[in-house]
Amino acid sequence: MIRIDETTTVEAPIQRCFDLSRSVEVHLLKNVHSGEQALAISGLTSGLQGLSDRVTWRAKHFGFWHNLTNEVTAIEPPTYFQVTMNKGIFRSMQADHYFRTLPSGATEMTDHFRIASPPPILGLVAEKLFLRRYMLALIRERNAVIKQLAESSDWKFYLPKEAKGKTRPS
Repeated sequence: MIRIDETTTVEAPIQRCFDLSRSVEVHLLKNVHSGEQALAISGLTSGLQGLSDRVTWRAKHFGFWHNLTNEVTAIEPPTYFQVTMNKGIFRSMQADHYFRTLPSGATEMTDHFRIASPPPILGLVAEKLFLRRYMLALIRERNAVIKQLAESSDWKFYLPKEAKGKTRPS
């Protein structure tokens, strides 16, 4: 199993960073190079993911198209949410996203990913040879996009006023 921890500091309010991190559109924006698309599961193909929302992502990685369905399995606005893979190429995948306000007013985003690749023996080889580096690069790319949007006025295009700070009740 791969464990990846990444921390990014963003000069923006915590709620903005939290919401941008849950945005389907922002996720797609950072994956434009791989032809990723959101497919509907439980009706969610745009907006902010809330508790129990599922999204199926279709992406091209290593020359092959893959579908991955994830679900928000825990949420504590605006400091934490967890995404768990329900179906996809990995044996398992879970990501915990933490947010905290620093004394300067900036937001610290910390991501903890756990990924187990299939099949067990081949997966171990893939994990050691390239998967860890590849996934870390994707996480850093995601965080760079969130940082760029949050620190500019562009975040307004991705966070509708009526959805700002809104999460679905459990």
